[in-house]
Amino acid sequence: MYAIIETGGRQLWVVPGETVKVDALEAEQGAKLTFDALWAVGDAKEGQDPATSRAAKVTATVVKQGRGPKIIVFKKKTKKAYKKKKGHRQWLTEIKIENISLN
Repeated sequence: MYAIIETGGRQLWVVPGETVKVDALEAEQGAKLTFDALWAVGDAKEGQDPATSRAAKVTATVVKQGRGPKIIVFKKKTKKAYKKKKGHRQWLTEIKIENISLN
């Protein structure tokens, strides 16, 4: 069973039990979140009807809030004595996918 969800302007392929890092969400550690699935597929017994797959819900739990690795942005213009170095760390939320329910 898997689903495709959208969060932070990105689409993610998720399965139950998986831990995923997404852009920062306003939620406390241990909070339950629900996402609407863009697409979901169950077992062969449940079928793969497109109408029911779009009505699926994905339940997740916030594991932790944190920051990603440092990205270095370096600009230089040759023969001009111009150099600029800047770092950036993106805020991330780590979530664990608990359940995918096909309605």
